[in-house]
This record gives sequence, structure tokens and C-alpha cells, in this order.
Amino acid sequence: MKCEKQEEAHSTLHTSHLETEAQEQKPVLKPKPNGPVIVVGLGNPGMEYVWTPHNAGFMAIDRIALQHGVAVQNRRCKALTGVTRIGQREVILAKPETFMNLSGLSVAALLKEFQIGPEERGSRLVVIYDELDLPLGTIKIKERGSPAGHNGARSVSGSLGSNEWLRIRIGVGQDLPAEAIAAGVKRKGGRDYLLSPMRKADLAVLDEVLDRVASAVRRIVEEGPAAAMNEFNRGRDQGSGNPD
Repeated sequence: MKCEKQEEAHSTLHTSHLETEAQEQKPVLKPKPNGPVIVVGLGNPGMEYVWTPHNAGFMAIDRIALQHGVAVQNRRCKALTGVTRIGQREVILAKPETFMNLSGLSVAALLKEFQIGPEERGSRLVVIYDELDLPLGTIKIKERGSPAGHNGARSVSGSLGSNEWLRIRIGVGQDLPAEAIAAGVKRKGGRDYLLSPMRKADLAVLDEVLDRVASAVRRIVEEGPAAAMNEFNRGRDQGSGNPD
């Protein structure tokens, strides 16, 4: 009996050792329902891009930071970051410094840093970016979807290996009246428009939108994506994707 117990103990130790090795080789990220929420705004670093439509995501992060009295200036995971609290949750605000088409590198690094697995992307990751196919003055929240031509969103999907991540899209498209369209007036679009400074009138419209985006982020953090989509996905908020 003593020998059998020794063999049994040896077998148990051996199995435990193998399990430990397996865990070290394939770390399992356990869900953390109360872990930090990462809110990432996409854009391009540099003063020349500050007030461009393509930097609407950066502007949203700055607005949230301003409302909470925090600075987004710590360099972490290829991004400028700041930490605040919304309700009972810690929130990491981030602006990737990689330029738009490599934004996914920073997002992936942040998820790894804060141990956020695929099953938690819908509750602990929010990505905010501009949307050319949505008219200026609108936003739309989606839990999944193709990048539809947006290079920043494409980079995020590529780095995460999935389109399953929560995003808030900020409309920056020119909303023309029907008579203007009938007269042949074309909407502004493309790289030149997205990377050119916005007009004062358009910035005034966007200013109000940024407050709505901040409110949407708060609703997501406190009550979840469904509640936020029910409140903010209304009216003219239709469309998908934009170039660059």
C-alpha cells in the first residue's frame, strides 16, 4: 500500500508538472468582468492632422479626458495613454502613435498588456474612429463588422484576427440636401478631404458630437453596448466605411 501511494504521488506530481508546462506554453486569459476598459481613438500623430476629419477618434479621446480631468500623455503600448474612472470601472484612454494604418499594433499590444481575451473584446474594448459614409453630426455603435475601406479599422481587425470588436463610428461625411445632389454637387471625400483641416462650421457640429460620443462611452462602460446602441443609433446614423 505504501508503494502504491508513493507511485500514486509520483504520478500526481508528474501530471501536475505536465499541466504546469502546458499552461506556461499556452497561457489562458481568464475573463475579468471588472477589469479595466480600454477606449482607443484612432488618428494620426502630428500637429498637421489635429483638426482633420481623420482625427475624429483622437478628438473624442481628448474630449473624454477633458471631462474627467486627466491627461493622455503616458507612452504605453505604442500609444499615448491616460487613466480615469467611469462609474466603478477603471478606463484606459489611448491614442496610438503608429499612424492610422498601423493602429492595430497598438490595440493588440494594449489587449495583451491588460490581458483581454477575444471573449472580452465586446465589453472591455471600445475603438472610436471617423466614418466618411456617415454624415457629419451622426454616430453609430456596432459590435462587429468589416472595416469597409477604413485603414485604421482594417489594421485593428488584422492585428486581432477578427472583426468582432466594439466600435463607435463618428460621421464626417458631407450631408448634402437632395436639391444639391440633383444639381450634380458631389460630396467631399477621399484622402485629401480626410487629411485637410475642417472648416469652423464643421468643427462646431463635431464639437457637439464629441459630447455624445463621451456619453455613449459612459453608457457602454456602465450598462453595456446594447443600452448604448439603443440610445445612440438613431435617425440619420447609417452607413459603413471610408477610404484611408
